[in-house]
Amino acid sequence: MIKKAVIPVAGFGTRMLPAAKAVPKELLPVLDRPTIQYVVEEAAAGGIEDVLLITSRDKRGIEDHFDRNAELEQRLKAGGKESLLASVAELAGKVRIHSVRQAEQRGLGDAVTQARHHAGDEPFLCLLGDTIFSGDPLPSRQLIEAHRELGTAIIGLEEVPAEKVSRYGIVGGEMIGQGLLRLNALVEKPPVESAPSRYAIAARYILTPGIFDCLDRTPRGNGGEVQLTDGLRLLLEREPIHGVVLRGKRHDIGNPVDWLATNLLFAARDKELWKKLRPLIDALLEGRCP
Repeated sequence: MIKKAVIPVAGFGTRMLPAAKAVPKELLPVLDRPTIQYVVEEAAAGGIEDVLLITSRDKRGIEDHFDRNAELEQRLKAGGKESLLASVAELAGKVRIHSVRQAEQRGLGDAVTQARHHAGDEPFLCLLGDTIFSGDPLPSRQLIEAHRELGTAIIGLEEVPAEKVSRYGIVGGEMIGQGLLRLNALVEKPPVESAPSRYAIAARYILTPGIFDCLDRTPRGNGGEVQLTDGLRLLLEREPIHGVVLRGKRHDIGNPVDWLATNLLFAARDKELWKKLRPLIDALLEGRCP
């Protein structure tokens, strides 16, 4: 049973500059909570009990978010406002959250290697910290259930339009069940004409311990970075990997437009909140800026 998760959050967040210069992009809010909290909540809902954050020296705020603040808690309690931190307290009661630093920004693959001692000889869930999902089931539960059945590494997939294929890591393989592929190829950002499919890697993985040796043997690419997709390609030569088409909807917060769109989508699902926002949205659409 998968009980451990790894969440890499050490990246610079350059697409969200200057907003992400002092505030990690993973702490930018979607409605009432930071993005990273949604990611940890997803892991907890999938049965994860132990979460390791892969951070950097500039991401201390992410660790602080999940730590207790006795003075703030006391002040909220005195004012009868304990509910404002209830979601964080509830999450802390479900999972142990701790962190390790990635000393240098050397890519997602290198970030994952920092979890070697945390994972030990067990498979683990890996979630990218700048992507959240909505819907049911959420990816963590869907991937964990697939691993329980297949016992292999599992990659979450999303079918993307042809014009977006060159932006993603793309897989190839044989469809062996509804939304389930046995993979035979992984290609990083291929031209659409040579891509093995339109199934893109979608920020969620179950990784087996074999990934660590594969990443150790993976040459550095552009910018001296170790890419996780390259390590997975080597892992595929050694052991089977399956892909699962995710049923949840993916929301990327890595750039200003997608971040704003995600906030609007989440707001639209809250009837009371949308009732307050709708007049402003209508006015903007009609050119009646208040």
